This record gives sequence, C-alpha cells and structure tokens, in this order.
Amino acid sequence: MFIKRLISDKIKEFSKQYPVVAITGPRQSGKTTLVKQLFPQHVYVTLEDLDLKAKVQSDPRGFLASHGQGHGLIIDEAQEVPELFSYIQGIVDDEKKDGFFILTGSQNFLLHEKITQSLAGRVALFTLLPLSVQELQQAGIASALAEEQIQKGFYPKTYEKKITDLNYFYMTYISTYVERDVRAVLQITDLVSFQKFMKLCAARIGNIINFAELARDCDISPKTAKAWLSVLEASYIIKLVYPFYKNFSKRLIKSPKLYFVDTGLACHLLGIKSSQDLFIHEMRGSLFESMIMMELSKIYFNRAEMPPLYFWRTVQGQEIDCIVEKSYAVQIPVEIKASVTMRTDFAANIAQWEVITGKPVDHSYVVYAGNQYFGGKGAHFIAWNALEKMELF
Repeated sequence: MFIKRLISDKIKEFSKQYPVVAITGPRQSGKTTLVKQLFPQHVYVTLEDLDLKAKVQSDPRGFLASHGQGHGLIIDEAQEVPELFSYIQGIVDDEKKDGFFILTGSQNFLLHEKITQSLAGRVALFTLLPLSVQELQQAGIASALAEEQIQKGFYPKTYEKKITDLNYFYMTYISTYVERDVRAVLQITDLVSFQKFMKLCAARIGNIINFAELARDCDISPKTAKAWLSVLEASYIIKLVYPFYKNFSKRLIKSPKLYFVDTGLACHLLGIKSSQDLFIHEMRGSLFESMIMMELSKIYFNRAEMPPLYFWRTVQGQEIDCIVEKSYAVQIPVEIKASVTMRTDFAANIAQWEVITGKPVDHSYVVYAGNQYFGGKGAHFIAWNALEKMELF
C-alpha cells in the first residue's frame, strides 16, 4: 500500500539546494521507504548490515569513492559509522552535487551531533514522525473514531501490512528498540527496570514531570531517570513540551510535560488492548491530548519547521493545554478536550489567558473528539481529525 507522506515535497525541494539531506525519526516511521521512493536512482546501503559496517569503518574513503560516479547514495542508519561525515564533508565541498547524499537515522542524538560538527551549512535536516491523521485520511484508511485511532497508533507498518495483532507488534517493537538503541547508548543491564520505567512514563502522559517521584517509583536515582528520559526523547519515543514564558530562558529551566510520540505504543504499555477499553480508561483524556500534541508537531515537521508548542500554567492553577507561538508577538491558545460533545465552557481558560496576559486573541481553538466545526466569536471548535484547517501560519 502506498501512503504519500506530506513531507515529500519539502525534501525534494531542499535536495535541490543542499548536497546532503538527513532524515531522522523513530524506527518504523517510514524513513527507508520514503527515501527509496523519492530517490529511486540513488544506490541504497544500510549500515545495520554488520559486514558492510565493518568495511566502511576500515575504509570510509574507498567506500564513498566506489559510489562517487552514480546518481547519489542513500546511507541508512548513517550514525552507525559517524566518521563518515568528515569524509562526506570533503566530497561535497569538492563536487558540489546537490542532493547526492541522503542520510537517515533513528538515533537523533548521534546523527545531529556529528552533523553539526562536520556538515554545518551543507545539510538539510528533516524529522519524519509516524503517519499523521491527514496522511491516513488521504490514503482512505483513517479511523472514524478518535479512540480507535489512538489505540491503533500511527506506525506505517501496521497499515501497510494490515497487522491485526497490535499487542505483538508493539511488544516486538519495544524489545527490538531496547536491545538495539538504549542498551547500545547507556549500557543498560537491567532491562526489567527500564521496561518498568517506560510504563511509568506512559502513566504520566500529559503531566508535568516530577523527576524525584518518577525515580522513586522505578527504584532508580533521579540522575538515571533524567538520562533515560533524554534517550527516550532523542530516540523519538517520548516528547517533552515546555511551559510558555515570555522570557525564553525560563521555558528551558522549568519542568516539562511528557507525551508519547505514538499513542499506540503508549496504549500497549498501559495494557489497553482495544478502543472499547480506551473509552472507559482513566488515561483516555491524556492519550487524546498526546495524540493532538503530536499531530500539531507533525504539521510543523512536514513543513521542515520546528514545532513552536508549549503549555501554560499559572501558580493559581489556570492552564491551557497548548500555546502555539506563531511569532514573538502572537500566540495561539489551544485547549484539547476528549469529549465528543461540544461545550462552550471548554474555552473558559482561553478567556482567562486573555485577562491575565492582557492580550486579545485573534485565533484560539478547542480541539475535541467530535466531528463538527464551529467558528465565530471566541474560540473555534475543531474536530480532532481536521487540524489542517487551523490557521497556524
């Protein structure tokens, strides 16, 4: 099944302006499929092939020279041999062939570190997350109910292969992910504790992180908890969203909220095996909020932009689920409600935002689990599966 990715046009556009294109994202987000579709004449290699990896490590210059006369080269999991980047830098400076090197990687922390050292100014960076609701709609395979979509998740393989046993898929995904990525980076020996840690994270979706409490519940140190969270975020398992302050420095030092990049994975960790279970589950609202935050993130990533998403909370307890920073002077408040029924009091906190900040709001939204749109004065009510209609730009 072919599912068109909305990021495709941006990747093709920038491949005509930069010699190197790098695409990071979680495992199974569709990076390999996408680059093969967009660059069919490029030679494809993966550095997860241990024999090839050994050859490239022993002779990186020879490896690159052997592909220098073709249309281009796709290097999958490029972070496996980071010394390649220095050699690529020399080639692109000499050859000046736009779009020649296409790099992909599932470990954002390694790939970005090496790229910023060797390929600054020569590389177009993209983030490919799992499928968006809009992409599923265009392919005619989106769920009609929010609960069904949340529970199934967004990994392309579950749709392309029509996988019905989601529990087995996510169990295998977690096992493979832990063994390949986290153990390789942190040398974790106690896998049981780490899997417990992931489940505890899933139980805290939509909450501000209390590192001491999280560490205590998992019987690890706060330092270890922070290190594990950092790797989970860098590997696109979780997403941390920081509070909105006009003073930008304050945003970075205050505790963030925790979300999961894929709600299907979160449901698996929480033991939710059907959309019927989810409908009555205490985490339904938090999982719905997580899905919407990630859908908003995908809108920006698919435009090759960083998502300017925050949350807002006062010491008195007033809160807005999402603040979209459209520009330095313009912020868009967004409330996220898992109710299918539209209620005007859902926008109450947005009115408080206007009073406390002293700024009138041109556009504000309440995203809810229904399927109708309501505009007019005040907040616009918008369906969970129609976020592309929001005026964010």
